[in-house]
Amino acid sequence: MTLATLAEVLRPAVAGGYAVPGLVCLGWEDMRAYAMAAQAERAPVILQAGPSCRAHTPLPVLGAMMRQLAGDVDVPVVVHLDHGYTLDECRAALDAGFTSLMYDGSRQPLAQNIAETAAVAELAHAAGVSCEGEIGFVGYAGGEGSAGTDPADAAIFARDSGVDAMAISVGNVHLQQGHEGGLDEPRIRAIEAVTDVPLVIHGGSGVPLAQRAALAAVSRIAKFNIGTELRMAFGAALRDAVNADPDRFDRVAILKETHDPVMAAARAVIRGLGASGKA
Repeated sequence: MTLATLAEVLRPAVAGGYAVPGLVCLGWEDMRAYAMAAQAERAPVILQAGPSCRAHTPLPVLGAMMRQLAGDVDVPVVVHLDHGYTLDECRAALDAGFTSLMYDGSRQPLAQNIAETAAVAELAHAAGVSCEGEIGFVGYAGGEGSAGTDPADAAIFARDSGVDAMAISVGNVHLQQGHEGGLDEPRIRAIEAVTDVPLVIHGGSGVPLAQRAALAAVSRIAKFNIGTELRMAFGAALRDAVNADPDRFDRVAILKETHDPVMAAARAVIRGLGASGKA
């Protein structure tokens, strides 16, 4: 069993000049491809269950699947709740065997965000697992706009919440399909100057690949969440498999053909963050 906590994989990443991918899972096929990609690259990996994943599959099932995959490989695997919105949801993830809890109070006023995140951090640490929090709301492509992280707020949040990792809003956007724009590096440096907590970028798919690689190597950003570009790889592979033979109906046979393309895409993400060989 190679289960790890978030802190156990992010601290070496900060010290070693690389970042660990937080790979957004939607089901067995993609999470298995991610675990096999990490094994092939000899890299740590974070398997993430976000809100849409949890709406489709119950937390206990997700926890069992991810823990099974951790037992199938010999590289560190973090079983991570992404965007938990209530203490009860975080407690349910803990009961389901998750080794990392991300509480998202970024829409709340600073004091409320700190108090709620600190309660989750206390719950996590008492159970020997990790906690990630978010300060500065990260928006969505075509949806809610980002708020941006104030470095002074980040310093207070990191100090008072007790988190092991801190997600920040620095030009990143969820669900962005192209590598456009880029992150606000002066804001990142200002946040780095006031805290030593490992930093997290949500919406990592939208970050230009060169900037993603550079920041993984020379900043305190130790985790990039990658979902959209891998979902796009899965969708393209699934479409090809279905269109190759319109008479096929066995979903096991069809879904099997997504494995190699998604695994290859995940391996590229891992290499781009400098995590290969770091297990």
